[in-house]
Amino acid sequence: MRLDNKFFETDVLQVAPMLLGKTLVRTFSDGSEFRAVITETEAYRGEEDLACHASKGKTPRTEVLYAAGGKVYVYLIYGMYWLLNIVTGPKDFPQGVLIRSLDKVQGPGRVGKQLQLDKSFYGENLATSHRLWVEDIGYQCTYTAYQRIGVDYAGIWKNKLWRFVC
Repeated sequence: MRLDNKFFETDVLQVAPMLLGKTLVRTFSDGSEFRAVITETEAYRGEEDLACHASKGKTPRTEVLYAAGGKVYVYLIYGMYWLLNIVTGPKDFPQGVLIRSLDKVQGPGRVGKQLQLDKSFYGENLATSHRLWVEDIGYQCTYTAYQRIGVDYAGIWKNKLWRFVC
């Protein structure tokens, strides 16, 4: 049921819509568990994609994006929200999927808050983590592709239909 790294080592434009309908699982230190279906994702693809954090090259912040798929990329926005991204594709080709919404939580900032994400999740391997992983429970949904949100600065890249909603 748990997705292995091979699933994530595929191109982000395939992985992002395939994550819709999958179950995100988070276990907490008190033993409790949170499960929710992924309902919205957004793809970021390579250094050429001006909306992708890797567009400025490899930095300490973006280093994990250059790993093979299956790692967690988290970053802080507005000084208060940790956003969950999943690295995809082959090693040295930076790309990732932003988890924008779950069936129980709408909005990437709220997703991070619900999951109680912090910097310690950076680089975590979803295939082996005891805190966070993705399962395939066989649910499939029909999705629609839209333009990405909040990337008006990215020139032609803002028009890519790389946001997927179940």
